[in-house]
Amino acid sequence: MELDAKELTPVINRLKRAQGQLAAVTRMLEEGRDCKDVVTQLAAVSKALDRAGFVIIATGLEQCIRSEDPGMAKKDLEKLFLSLA
Repeated sequence: MELDAKELTPVINRLKRAQGQLAAVTRMLEEGRDCKDVVTQLAAVSKALDRAGFVIIATGLEQCIRSEDPGMAKKDLEKLFLSLA
């Protein structure tokens, strides 16, 4: 099953922001910034990635339901979802 890129534009934007946040975390480490600040930013990146993954899976589920895609078994979708846990 292929995902609709237009439908995932907000996810793509979220991932690009997370990419910028991750670069900022790297800079913070290189600059010797305070541990609390680094961990706070790293947690924000992690949360953004988790949310993006959940949206991607939810979109895939919705598309499977609409199209009744026989190529994507329920077990496969569950495995994808649980991989983010």
